[in-house]
Amino acid sequence: MLTLTDNANAVVTTIVTGQENGDDAGLRIESAPAPGPNGEARFAVHVVPSPEPADQIIEAAGTRVYLETAAAEALADKVLDAGVDGEGTVSFTILPQPA
Repeated sequence: MLTLTDNANAVVTTIVTGQENGDDAGLRIESAPAPGPNGEARFAVHVVPSPEPADQIIEAAGTRVYLETAAAEALADKVLDAGVDGEGTVSFTILPQPA
């Protein structure tokens, strides 16, 4: 199952709280329709008021991340990290889980 770093937890909580105030609001990750330039999987993220019925739900330290089915399968053995640059731009990085 996808896990989140402490940085990702903090960033997701800040983003979701700033855009949605519902009790079920979270960050939804879904597979992008086209692969990256090297054939790698790509993902899209959106803040949503609630999960879709088939979404896998990950909760950590009050943070909710919803994964659509294909994204959940692709990210099952990964770690989500996040950072914010000096201009406030958020970036997410997918890392392998430590052995």
